[in-house]
Amino acid sequence: MPTTNPSRVTPARSLLVGLLTAALAVTGCSTGSSDDGASGSTKAATATTTAGASGGWDGEIGALTYNVAGLPEALSGSDPEVNTAQIGPKLNAYDLVLLQETWKTPEPNPLAPTRVYYEILDKASTHRYSAPMPTQPLGKNPERPSALLADGLGLLSNLPLGEVTRVPWDGCFGGADTSDHGAADCLAMKGFAVTTITVDGGATIDVYDLHGEAGSSAQDQKLQADDYTQLAAYISAHSRGHAIILGGDTNLHIEDDPANPQDVADAKIWATFLAATGLTDSCEPADCDDTARIDKFAYRNGGGIELGVVDRKVETERFTDAAGKQLSDHEAVAVTFGWRRAD
Repeated sequence: MPTTNPSRVTPARSLLVGLLTAALAVTGCSTGSSDDGASGSTKAATATTTAGASGGWDGEIGALTYNVAGLPEALSGSDPEVNTAQIGPKLNAYDLVLLQETWKTPEPNPLAPTRVYYEILDKASTHRYSAPMPTQPLGKNPERPSALLADGLGLLSNLPLGEVTRVPWDGCFGGADTSDHGAADCLAMKGFAVTTITVDGGATIDVYDLHGEAGSSAQDQKLQADDYTQLAAYISAHSRGHAIILGGDTNLHIEDDPANPQDVADAKIWATFLAATGLTDSCEPADCDDTARIDKFAYRNGGGIELGVVDRKVETERFTDAAGKQLSDHEAVAVTFGWRRAD
């Protein structure tokens, strides 16, 4: 279920990470995991439509961002052994899908029967294009030797995808022992993935899928600011003048508690990032009633393409099981973007 502060890791979760650590020690690999996280808002949200955006577009792109809680069963905030197979077919309703916390099980799998689940989503997908998934580092990546898992970012698309670049955050905090209020971020190659989609006529839009630093320590707070500065600099260098659709699990709690210094700091981080990149939060034109939600979309015009929000919806009903229970510890966020060629 969604919580208002998913970045705090429970002692039980810390113990489970420790158990995985012990299992990895048997195989000679170092430890790995990533943060848990929830949507950051328990308020029910309805579909919203941008005023004046109902017509005049050359096309529309149905986009979804969804943290699918695809860690191994013992560590996930959900029940991926059962739920991943239910999530997969539901993703096919969207033209562009940005996923977080999804990993492909190694073949051969040195941790069997422990596994991850991306291949289940991939098999169920009817999308024409998908981003190649990275192999699991299993403690062998010199850039982050503590990482067992890759970045956990998956992209599915009905529009042609360009080459995918994966960029880890420059820093991280938190290992298997989460008593320091970290969220085990150093146990995965968390960061962002960048590609392009091509719309009719050949114009391209840069697409960013991200998963932000979690945890509730002072070091996590500093790294969140550093990460969005890093991302803004990357956008400035690699997407100058381009149209952008950006989505993911930001782990920024911008309005959960205005009296909480961390939430005030998160709001400043997000506002500074938007200003530095020229991006617009999809909640701004959609007039959202749940702006504190950590799963977000943002966008901007460029490269002869104008973008707008036709509608935004939190998929509180689509991604549920037969009993009405959410299939992840996040709720998926869907935005329909209209696009047209700029004059």
